[in-house]
Amino acid sequence: MSRKPVIAITMGDPVGIGPEIVSKAISDLEIHRVCSPLVIGDALAIEQVSAYLDSEVRIRTVNEPKDCLFEEDSPEFLHLGNLPHSEIPWGRPGPAYCKAAIEYVEAAIDLCLAGAVDGMTTAPVNKGELVKAGFMFTGHTELLAQRTAAQEYAMMLASEDFRVVLATTHIPLAEVAPFINKDRILSLLRLINRSMPLFDIDRPRIGVAALNPHASDDGAMGEEEEREIIPAIEKAVSEEIDVYGPYPADTLFTPSSREHYDVFLAMYHDQGLIPLKSQSFLNAVNVTLGLPIIRTSVDHGTAYDIAGKGEANPSSLLNAVKLAAKLVGARGKDVE
Repeated sequence: MSRKPVIAITMGDPVGIGPEIVSKAISDLEIHRVCSPLVIGDALAIEQVSAYLDSEVRIRTVNEPKDCLFEEDSPEFLHLGNLPHSEIPWGRPGPAYCKAAIEYVEAAIDLCLAGAVDGMTTAPVNKGELVKAGFMFTGHTELLAQRTAAQEYAMMLASEDFRVVLATTHIPLAEVAPFINKDRILSLLRLINRSMPLFDIDRPRIGVAALNPHASDDGAMGEEEEREIIPAIEKAVSEEIDVYGPYPADTLFTPSSREHYDVFLAMYHDQGLIPLKSQSFLNAVNVTLGLPIIRTSVDHGTAYDIAGKGEANPSSLLNAVKLAAKLVGARGKDVE
């Protein structure tokens, strides 16, 4: 008899909006229809959220996934008990809360690698706070790659009809150009091509953004297109990958242009995510391609300014959990 996939949901930064959007998400019966959610975090935060939301959701704490019952009116909660204070200081981050958030993620990764859960979805952490707290990575993507020993991986944000993969992620803009080289671009095009069947796209049409304005105007505004990007595209085409470009980024993401492509490769973070979030903010989902596990996430941050106020929108988290469940099925994972 088949069962629904078990998706671990990490609580995110416990003083941000993570506990609130998680609480709202596990109250949505649609989530329980597509998967069996297992929240990983601190029950104290969820209890305080439930109090100010006047929520009737009852959580059931467990020590390990095999103890779960997965009843819709009593979501399962893997309680790590790692918060330093009994009252949550909403919107006031600190090293202890960063440490707790990372421990939630590490627990979820370990469960995925052990096969105890089928996939994971992460609520937001704050990259600046992680760095200030002394962590040697700037976000989930880098931590996931390290812990899973992934050699080729990429961040993709996706809405229903708009998908953008990033060639570079959380690095200063001044440091982007040295990362734009033929080998890296070709590796990403291959990764995109073999990953898209998970999204029911067997032969993706890939549109590639240029790094420089006007795609450099034949070298007048940079050499990266001619020296690195175009040779990578030509090599990918020789491998029968359906890829086009590089095109100026100021026209590549227009509605009419998007009709021609299934997925885009952007050269840097804001180049790709400004157009996507302008259209689909709070509905898009962050997916890490190339991992040995399924991982999705929200498309937004910790929103400290509204933490603890009941104003957080759970839409992106809801979509992320649903997509994680769908990807488990698409990967053909045995959940018998």
